[in-house]
Amino acid sequence: MKDSKYPNETIRILNERASVRRFSDRPVTDETLNEILESGLHAASGGNLQPFSIIKIRDKGVMEELVKLGNQAFIKTAPVNLLFCIDFYRLRRIAEIEKAPFSATDSFAHFFIAFEDTMIAAQTVSTACDSLGIGSVYIGTIFTDPDSLASCRDLFELPDGVLPVVLLSLGYPEVKPPVRKKYGKDIMVHDEKYHIPSDDELIQAVAEKYEEQRLEVSEDDERIDIIGEVCEEVEGREFAEEVVQEIRKRGYISTFQYRFGLHYRADQMPKKNKELIKLIREYGFRVF
Repeated sequence: MKDSKYPNETIRILNERASVRRFSDRPVTDETLNEILESGLHAASGGNLQPFSIIKIRDKGVMEELVKLGNQAFIKTAPVNLLFCIDFYRLRRIAEIEKAPFSATDSFAHFFIAFEDTMIAAQTVSTACDSLGIGSVYIGTIFTDPDSLASCRDLFELPDGVLPVVLLSLGYPEVKPPVRKKYGKDIMVHDEKYHIPSDDELIQAVAEKYEEQRLEVSEDDERIDIIGEVCEEVEGREFAEEVVQEIRKRGYISTFQYRFGLHYRADQMPKKNKELIKLIREYGFRVF
């Protein structure tokens, strides 16, 4: 019987999708995995070039290495991990065989569309998994962490022009994960032109999404000092003093103060830029 909340099963799957980090011992058969991968290969692609490759990882030893790189223990508990890569090596080889000019590794437009195509394929695979009762979770640090990105080349014997973009761990869920709240249409969707939201609209949207998630802190909590240091480096001392004073006064660290002051630290994230660009060049991409 169709759930009256949704017009069809596809819409239900998309709306109830949630990241899975606890996998059962139930194996994902080769037959099932091939069906999932076939769906990914039929994803939308600019010019139908399909400038990506997918590396299947079932070897637990390799998974252990990935855990060491990303500190994500659930990677080794998943029966399958899929590494999605931009693949200009294959395109270059075909161009050489057909005696066609090739400059994709020097083109920002080609690079960016290939990045989009790779992620579209990954999301198509993720949705195919959900349709079969298989859960998944993305690990983006495979690309954004310099140590992880540097190690992948040798670990997977990647030739020039093949660049890791994202890792997808998948398997049957041990428990059904809760569906996390998202921002609603009022804040995310704009009619014809971009709507500049008011402070009250943004505050309300954050409250509804995160349900007042906050970190309760004591007066001498070291996390306050860390946020203060981050704020001072990024925004200056006056801003840092204001933030620290406000946190101590109200007794908690807000959602976004946690996100950008402790988790995705605003002082550290930009410092990865030069190293990441250097590594992308070493992978054979000269666009940057």
